[in-house]
Amino acid sequence: MSHILVVEDEMLIAILIEDMLEDLGCEVVGPVIRLDAALLLAHEAALDGAILDVRIHGGQVYPVAEQLLARNIPFVLASGYGDWALPESLRDQPRLTKPFWQHDLEQQIRLLMAKARASIT
Repeated sequence: MSHILVVEDEMLIAILIEDMLEDLGCEVVGPVIRLDAALLLAHEAALDGAILDVRIHGGQVYPVAEQLLARNIPFVLASGYGDWALPESLRDQPRLTKPFWQHDLEQQIRLLMAKARASIT
């Protein structure tokens, strides 16, 4: 079972993501709505992947993304902003453009899970 961190401060979106992950057999870590809590989990939790809303309570999720990169944990960035709004170091990461369709979310989750499995082997 994949453990996926969900960092999202919009409750309806968080519930949608959580339901879809559970339908795909994943265990959800979170959802987390604050930057400090997300940083702690990114640093300490046993994770196979993450879905990160770029802007959450407490700031932008970039330090969380950097921590996940350091731990070689794949993630997807969710944002309504274009690449120009991301730090250069994160522009090549998978993205979900808000608003997104359920199909788009499912596709990104499946890719995320495949990356998580590949990093284990």
